[in-house]
Amino acid sequence: MLLLLAILTGVASYLLHRAEPYLRARIVAALQDRFHARVELDSFHMSLVHGLRAQGRGLRIWPPAQVEGVNVAPDGDDPLIRLDEFRFHAPLHFQFGKPFHISVVELTGLDIHLPPKSRFHHTTEAPVQRPPTAGLIIFGVDKIVCDDAHFVLETSKPGKLPLDFAISHFELTDTNGGYIHYGSVMHFVADLTNPKPVGIIHSTGSIGPWNNTDPGESPIQGDYTFDHADLSSFKGIAGILSSTGKYQGTLRDLNVDGDTDTPDFRLTHFGNSMPLHTHFEAKVDATNGDTWLDPVDATLGRSHFTAQGQVVRVVAPDATGQLTSKGHDIALNINVGSARIEDFLQLASHSPATLLTGSLKMKAALHIPPGAAPVHQRLTIKGTFNLDQAQFTSDKIQGRITDLSLRGQGRPGEVKAADPASTRSTMQGNFQMANAVITLPMLDYTVPGADIQLKGTYGVDGGALSFIGTAKLDATVSQMVGGVAGVLLKPADRFFKKDGAGTEIPIHIAGTRESPEFGVDFDRMKKKKPEPPPDKPPTQP
Repeated sequence: MLLLLAILTGVASYLLHRAEPYLRARIVAALQDRFHARVELDSFHMSLVHGLRAQGRGLRIWPPAQVEGVNVAPDGDDPLIRLDEFRFHAPLHFQFGKPFHISVVELTGLDIHLPPKSRFHHTTEAPVQRPPTAGLIIFGVDKIVCDDAHFVLETSKPGKLPLDFAISHFELTDTNGGYIHYGSVMHFVADLTNPKPVGIIHSTGSIGPWNNTDPGESPIQGDYTFDHADLSSFKGIAGILSSTGKYQGTLRDLNVDGDTDTPDFRLTHFGNSMPLHTHFEAKVDATNGDTWLDPVDATLGRSHFTAQGQVVRVVAPDATGQLTSKGHDIALNINVGSARIEDFLQLASHSPATLLTGSLKMKAALHIPPGAAPVHQRLTIKGTFNLDQAQFTSDKIQGRITDLSLRGQGRPGEVKAADPASTRSTMQGNFQMANAVITLPMLDYTVPGADIQLKGTYGVDGGALSFIGTAKLDATVSQMVGGVAGVLLKPADRFFKKDGAGTEIPIHIAGTRESPEFGVDFDRMKKKKPEPPPDKPPTQP
């Protein structure tokens, strides 16, 4: 019995020794047939303890290239796929004509480096499909499981960096419940590590069939969830974002439809948070991550607005000449159809109380270039707005507005008993914002009894006010003052009447949001002395 056991052990060892190179060659040949490319495998070992157990290391598959009707890989190309290790187990029972059943193939350290589309060589004829290499042993795989995968999509666009995905885990199965095979559509479950904002994206969907002539054109579709993403990794903003959505297209060209929720969105320089929800449709260039948004439907607090535009990664050479990412350039056209001005102002205020409240409509172009400065300093906006039912939150400012309105209507006797909250005003004009300063070249401010035209600036950081303009009131000066003083001022009415207004006076607003200063510019009221005609000599003293 001992002799028989020794003989059987020797025979098994001999067969195993002869089987390893055969199976290694079969694996390489099968992969060459499937990918139409050069394949290398550094090592392959197997064991017959408790079934067939196999392990391979150092697998490399090159991208295909069309040369005289045969797909091979140029010697100078880097591998399309690198794999550190694979393992599988199969029972020993075997029937001719039927595959070895492998329930799971485990992969570790998968690295897929997809060259740009221009690197794939195409001909007008379809690539030659070589018949599979004949062999006695065929494997059928139910599932492929991979940990620690890395996927890089290169682009041929000048000045663009490739897009880099870290995939912590994924699983592949055949969508029809059969063996995974070349040409099949595969169901996948994947967990991707998103670098910025940091978080795990969980996705399920289908991919395939694999496109040999250009793997980047392989179709893909699926759903995703993205939770607990910390926006503070972007300089100047903060909040915890969650997102769900779906996508379809190819590895190079994706259409994404999704929703985001950030209940505590804020600008870190100011600190006030607002709930932000968006629904978006986007076209993504998956070779570099550039995104075209069309449209974004957003709600900030109680305010609804839409946006269209693009988010493009900007790269530039570093000190060594290597291209590095400088951040993203964001350019959006914004249409605010039904909003509250206080929702937007609260984001850009240190105080929970905002300067104004009211119903806002606005059209603007927004641009945020990449950079190290906070967002509110890099952001530029240019557009038009209309603010209705406006009220100042400062009692001092609103009280002055109510005083102006009543006197402009010739009702000075009602000023002391008036409720400032009862006065509503409207504003409309053009504006632009740059370096955290809002410039209004033309602001038309209207309250009952008065129309005020202003121009000037407002400092977002600090609330500095600097405006000059003209106030046109319906009432005359004497009607504005009223009483005995009004009667005495009647002769002065004619000096202030102009262009149909009962009174026109130049005014200014200075100070800060918390301590505004209002005044009449008497110097601007003084008439200039007429200059003598150029052809007339000056009068002698």
